Amino acid sequence: MIIGIPKEIKDNENRVSMPPGGVHTLVEAGHRVLVQAGAGEGSSFSDEQYEQAGAELLPTAAEVWNGANLVQKVKEPQPEEFDFLRDDLVLFTYLHLAAEETLTHEMMKRGVTGVAYETVELPNRHLPLLTPMSEVAGRMAIQVGAHYLERPNGGRGKLLGGVPGVRAADVVIIGGGVVGTNAAQMALGMGARVIIIDRDLDRLRFLSEVLHGSLTTLASNRLNIAEAVRVADVVVGAVLIAGAAAPKLVTRDMIETMQPGSVVVDVSVDQGGCIETTKPTTHSNPTFYVDGVLHYGVTNMPGAVPRTSTYALSNATLPYTLDLASKGFEQAVADDPTLALGVNTYKGKLTYPAVAEAFGLDYTAVEALL
Repeated sequence: MIIGIPKEIKDNENRVSMPPGGVHTLVEAGHRVLVQAGAGEGSSFSDEQYEQAGAELLPTAAEVWNGANLVQKVKEPQPEEFDFLRDDLVLFTYLHLAAEETLTHEMMKRGVTGVAYETVELPNRHLPLLTPMSEVAGRMAIQVGAHYLERPNGGRGKLLGGVPGVRAADVVIIGGGVVGTNAAQMALGMGARVIIIDRDLDRLRFLSEVLHGSLTTLASNRLNIAEAVRVADVVVGAVLIAGAAAPKLVTRDMIETMQPGSVVVDVSVDQGGCIETTKPTTHSNPTFYVDGVLHYGVTNMPGAVPRTSTYALSNATLPYTLDLASKGFEQAVADDPTLALGVNTYKGKLTYPAVAEAFGLDYTAVEALL
């Protein structure tokens, strides 16, 4: 199969979908890999490294997209890329369609086969291709919160961990999944006072056992969320419902009760956000204020640490890429129910129920179309 790796064009998206080592593995397996010149620069991979790995370097995105059977990316197609979508192309990337209605209709109209990293799901409900970037984003959320809590950066002027004799900052994490757990590890490690809120009591018991430091766990309900947010210096939105839009658990009324200069980091913003006042932002213009509270809503947070993120993502995606390339889409999906759950669009139909529900569209099981 011919696999295409174009350069990412989303604002300050410096990741690339495959490092040279992954390309070498695909070439060794008998596949051709087309890489757009400069695709790896943001992650400090040179064109020469890709050529040494066996890739064919092409100067333009159009040549990569049009020459490939399978295009592997990091982020969802941008409007400038819509014309590259076609009915004989498999697109393997993060899609987050439940928050992208225009893209959803474009993919259906153009008949592209869209396999979304974020909905590939194991029988135990684990999301193997979302997890590595959730780990990165969770850890980054605390770095970002600590940075913007500093007065020169627009915050209250508090040190996250405090010092002896001075109270540490209060960090509230909404959601105890991969993002929330990694955020808590970082915040506790820096000495912050941490509250994790989740609806799964067994998960809260587990986190209480494995995390150490000034940690409080709370069952998720409106009253507990409102009281925790009121006293928070940093709120991290870490809610995920696989493939679906995130529920708005932190309301505008709750944000109004926070102290001016407090910080909100909504990691779930690429699924619509779990904080009512959140809106998507970019690395170029990452923050805005609502009621004096600084909001950070960058939709591709791991793009700020692209070398780490590229390796982490490729480690997880490469086995699935090999299956898609070696077996072909239909056989790979038929053989692997985990991969089949990643299929969001196929033959002009929506094949992931949560996306269809988000926009009131018809859902068709992928198995019915194979």
